[in-house]
Amino acid sequence: MRKTLRVGDDISTDHIIPGRFAHLRSNLPELAKHALEDTYPSFAQKVNPGDFLVAGKNFGLGSSREHAAIVLKVAGIKAVLAKSCARIFFRNAINVGLPVLITNTDAIDEGDELEVDWATGQVKDLAKGIELGFGRIPPVMLKILEEGGLVPFIQKYKNLELPGG
Repeated sequence: MRKTLRVGDDISTDHIIPGRFAHLRSNLPELAKHALEDTYPSFAQKVNPGDFLVAGKNFGLGSSREHAAIVLKVAGIKAVLAKSCARIFFRNAINVGLPVLITNTDAIDEGDELEVDWATGQVKDLAKGIELGFGRIPPVMLKILEEGGLVPFIQKYKNLELPGG
């Protein structure tokens, strides 16, 4: 059960990490202090480990900078929930171990507490008493997320085959 931080539609990778902070790419904790700074100025002060970031449509559009997904994870975001997401951001997020759940986020408000059931593909908004489906995540993708991303997964399993699968 974690609380939510809410942003709107069309949040680009430049909104997530403004280009003027590119010089901090090798200092991820410092870079995370500037996440969403122009769109959600108090994000860095409000986010706590395990919080969810809820967005509207077209989250993560723009450049393919993988630091956008990395920084959200370093800031403590457990998962991004969005109505839709740019494909390259989605792939970058999975590769760094940050789940992106595609669901209708219209009813989720800032501060709502959520509970995610990864196995059934359901999100419960405990504040509203509603359930939202995000579809089941393929087993190999779930395992990549459980291992913390693609690199730790490959280091552990040496390929993309699931043990026993």
